[in-house]
Amino acid sequence: MPQTHRDPASLIAACGGRVTRTRTAVLAVLFEAGRPISHDEIGAALDARGVGHDRVTLYRTLDWLVSHELAHKVAGPDRAWRFNAVGDEGHQHAHFHCDQCGRVFCLESLQPAIAATLPTGFRLGRAELSFHGVCPNCHGPLPSATESNRNKIAS
Repeated sequence: MPQTHRDPASLIAACGGRVTRTRTAVLAVLFEAGRPISHDEIGAALDARGVGHDRVTLYRTLDWLVSHELAHKVAGPDRAWRFNAVGDEGHQHAHFHCDQCGRVFCLESLQPAIAATLPTGFRLGRAELSFHGVCPNCHGPLPSATESNRNKIAS
């Protein structure tokens, strides 16, 4: 579900950033997507809008948006970054990776309370919680246990 539309130019200006055509268009694309999308998907959306861009400018724009907390990034199952606009609540939620189609979804209703369980002396800077499985749009069996194990971290 797409996020509530907010004015990208105002958000960029509020961060003290230069309001450029690329920054406003990229942030608008991210708000309209409503889920984390890849660099290529963002590029295609910009092309469809007639917004000229190159790969380097797009990467720099995404880095700027992330560094100013207007967007967040999450690694997809293919280890490529996906980007999503940050809503009013900030970025404090889990993600779901569909093992069939490769899409990544924000699970806004799942907000981990990890910081409360850290040992004394530890300070949380950032946390990532990801679930893997099959999204409602994909049908079929889950990947085999062997395929799923390749993404697990050995303890």
